[in-house]
Amino acid sequence: MSQLSVSSKASKQGVFAILFASLLWGTTGTAASYASTISPLAIGSFTMGIGGLLLAINGAKHIRLDMKKLSESRYTLLIGAIALAIYPLAFYSAMRLSGVAIGTVVSIASAPFFVAVIERLFSKENNIDGYWLVSLLLGAVGIVFLAGSETNISGSEFDENSKYLGILLGFIAGFTYALYSWAAKALINRGVSSKSAVGSIFGIGGILLVPVFLINSNSLVIASIDTIVLVYIAVIPMFIGYLCFGFGLKTTHASKATLLTLFEPAVAALFAVFVVGESISLLGWLGLFLILICLLLQSYKS
Repeated sequence: MSQLSVSSKASKQGVFAILFASLLWGTTGTAASYASTISPLAIGSFTMGIGGLLLAINGAKHIRLDMKKLSESRYTLLIGAIALAIYPLAFYSAMRLSGVAIGTVVSIASAPFFVAVIERLFSKENNIDGYWLVSLLLGAVGIVFLAGSETNISGSEFDENSKYLGILLGFIAGFTYALYSWAAKALINRGVSSKSAVGSIFGIGGILLVPVFLINSNSLVIASIDTIVLVYIAVIPMFIGYLCFGFGLKTTHASKATLLTLFEPAVAALFAVFVVGESISLLGWLGLFLILICLLLQSYKS
């Protein structure tokens, strides 16, 4: 088998790993909606903290081997960890304030824009070509259609102000998501293994989230459904999802990886409609179709 075919196979595996991670992440909003009595800050700090700890433990051996490289890239590591700690707080608050569909859509859909800027400013690689821009345009139009189509949230008590605050927090989540994705890829590019990069960023980020959790822990309700929700989010989307994402980053540029994660808001929107009870108009379904075309183009290119 030629080296080119091996590289192509690895690239496709990376794409599928990121898409699978996005599928898992797309379930978090629906899961969190079943723990509505828990503060979004408590949900975010607990689930990302536990997930980060598990990722750090899983990558402990690789982190020890890469300690010198991590130390040489400590500023990149610290930036990634701080961004990682901010992300879940903004993300779950955005969903609580503006709904599962809009909160997830804005948070994840804005990330490709931010990561493209970050890569242009801080990375020597230039991975933004016409093909990427066409895919991004289709995905962006799909996101706009999807975000603007939500007409009803079952049992909603939201007002316009909270919705717009949720959208603002969604953009903050998108920026921090792009930042820690870029940081993880930058570490991998410097010879750090994917398990070390993801484990160290999430481990330090998890530690930074401990004070947030302690402050908001009084909002945790000891009930079976709350326990199930918290454990599910921490283990499945956070731990397993980010293991897959780290694997995918080995062969996928950060700009393309974040574009592929547009699959997450599409999944989240479907769950929001069929499980949570939110409604999406015909325009929103057209948006989902455009997002699918965007993903197919990116997957085919690999």
